[in-house]
Amino acid sequence: MSKIQSNTISGFVKPGFEAVREAFVENFTHRHELGAACCIYYRGEKVVDLWGGIRNKATGEPWEEDTMVIVYSATKGLSALAMALAHSRGLFDYDERVSTYWPEFAQQGKERITVRQLLSHQAGLYAFHAPVDKSVVADLDRLATIMAHEKPAWEPGTRQGYHALTLGFYEGELLRRVDPRHRSLGQFFQEEIASPLGLDFYIRLPEEIPNARLAVLQTPNPVLLMFTFPLPLTLAAMNPHSPIYRALVVNPGSAVALDPERIYARNLEVPSGGGVGTARAMAQAYSEFATGGRVLGLREDTLRQLMAPAIPPLDGFYDECLKVELYTFSLGFTKPGPKYPFAHLSAFGAPGSGGSLGFADPQAEIGYGYVPNQVGTHLVDPRDLALRTALYRSIGQTPSFHARGLEASVSGSTTREH
Repeated sequence: MSKIQSNTISGFVKPGFEAVREAFVENFTHRHELGAACCIYYRGEKVVDLWGGIRNKATGEPWEEDTMVIVYSATKGLSALAMALAHSRGLFDYDERVSTYWPEFAQQGKERITVRQLLSHQAGLYAFHAPVDKSVVADLDRLATIMAHEKPAWEPGTRQGYHALTLGFYEGELLRRVDPRHRSLGQFFQEEIASPLGLDFYIRLPEEIPNARLAVLQTPNPVLLMFTFPLPLTLAAMNPHSPIYRALVVNPGSAVALDPERIYARNLEVPSGGGVGTARAMAQAYSEFATGGRVLGLREDTLRQLMAPAIPPLDGFYDECLKVELYTFSLGFTKPGPKYPFAHLSAFGAPGSGGSLGFADPQAEIGYGYVPNQVGTHLVDPRDLALRTALYRSIGQTPSFHARGLEASVSGSTTREH
């Protein structure tokens, strides 16, 4: 292994992957990185494990080997892994109706929604109409009652709209209904994936994790978002009545997983945006799925479904919340596509607001994780893009779509007239 140790960067890369290290260093010198980590597994072997920079800008404390950070929507991918494992164990069928497992769900026109439609952001349940705060999020029975009474914003299966926070809550209740032990999603993930694999990743951060292990987020100048986000999304985000505003800002709010004294909330599950962990944990979890899931006992049928192309809603992949056509969703994951070509077509993962990304690429047998604490201002983050580009060049592969359309991806150019 090629060892690295300097004032800001630590870790190792296997010979042949030096380009990833160079991209990681350049993120600090040219792309305004503050603190970050990147880990890559290739064919079941850890070939890149890098970390560096500053964990807390206010104190100057360094990012350590075991530093963890919130990854926002990249949590969706880890939650989807838990759902996939439950599917692999025969607890539910992706093409069955949600109401088969959760009878109370069959209200307000939701009786025909399938698990696949729900997990693919096609159910029209991107926001809550009833008040939801931390006390409700912490009470899964109360939360389930509220979700059961929600009415879809459109006919399920006809449109796509990013379920920024609600998706994980619906997943969690579905899992509680089908799991013989009625565990929450965070508990299921911890006991069935994190513990067997030895992962430092939590969907429900426990009390005993000290603040000293947690990186503090550094938010960017909000003006930058006006120049780097697609204009339709920027305008929608400023409109209190828009779907994306209601999905992210109105209760439970995108900051529900944060805590002013403890950095991140403890003993609170936000499966779509509150996961806290290391890049190493994300890469190892995805590596298990990218190489067949033998340790966890993943069924081949489940893996085939995760690798399959996303099934579009009737109106296509234009997103009613994001106001762009960028992401394609399947079974709780983001899939590669022309607008977001992050890996081979069979890959599955999830990006997070601020720059985090984790994914499995079964074709290349890659498990990938990247986590920063300097919140980025792009839908496709240049720091992550540099690392991924270096990775695939290192193994001599170019994923489908990767050589074209990146500029359009970064700008989120495709919009639709209404």
